[in-house]
Amino acid sequence: MGHILKMIPVLQDKIWGGTRLRDEYGYDLPSETTGEAWVISAHPNGDCQIANGEYAGMTLSQLYQKHRELFGNIKSEQFPLLVKIIDASEDLSVQVHPDDEYAKKYENSLGKTESWYVLGTKGKTKMVMGHHARTKEEFISAVENDDYDHLLNVININKGDFFYIPSGTLHAICSGSLIYEAQQSSDITYRVYDYHRKDKEGNERELHIKQSIDVAKVPADLEQNKLFMNSKLDNGNVTQYLKCKFLSVYKYRIGGECTIQHDQPFSLLTVIEGEGSLNGEFVSKGDNFVICNDIETICFDGTMDVMVTTL
Repeated sequence: MGHILKMIPVLQDKIWGGTRLRDEYGYDLPSETTGEAWVISAHPNGDCQIANGEYAGMTLSQLYQKHRELFGNIKSEQFPLLVKIIDASEDLSVQVHPDDEYAKKYENSLGKTESWYVLGTKGKTKMVMGHHARTKEEFISAVENDDYDHLLNVININKGDFFYIPSGTLHAICSGSLIYEAQQSSDITYRVYDYHRKDKEGNERELHIKQSIDVAKVPADLEQNKLFMNSKLDNGNVTQYLKCKFLSVYKYRIGGECTIQHDQPFSLLTVIEGEGSLNGEFVSKGDNFVICNDIETICFDGTMDVMVTTL
């Protein structure tokens, strides 16, 4: 039969979070400022439990360590991918992530290359994507002088936009954004700027200026690929948004019975709209699954949009 593992999301309170993860997806929130749902994760800061089948109650990290064959016997010592849904009721900090080399040396972690698919916006929603400094000296000067109005590259975003954020890219999700984030399994974030806001105890959050200067790419690459590969399926279509050394990201739009061959070590599925069935089991918006290596065919039926992340 093979294994399709339903994940139980891990919800995380954030200073900038809200309630859309409950309002849109029905998740049980720990607070009215819930910013992130780690919907498919084996990271120790948010290790998802399995909800169904013979492995119900185990965490994804436990299963990965005990049954690597279910994941194609890939060489990575830790589960390599992480999927989140992010609700930004307020602006996130301006931040940057290290690459694998820097993260391993200083954090004993994977680096963090990530990608965003915009699930929703409110009003005129913006995003920080890159910066305008031409040299490292210009970058340092702007950071030291709090000159973020001139430093940051701020863009408008819309539902359905996709962004690739390699390690070293200065970025920030802004207020009103609802984001599907697929990334390397890492939780290393270096905050550059946090608007001088204070937490519930009246303290400003820690910044990581030295590390940010170390890892930020200067000059920034401000170009985003907007030419995505689209393919027709029986009763559907698929858009390939990203294929890089760390991960690949696709969106499947299903409108009836649709069967696809599964030729990956494993795949991560998130239903972002609609409902239907997945290999005969009912699924709906907000459900998240790991398709294991022993599944050869994925059979959709219904009307739904599904994000799929693979290696």
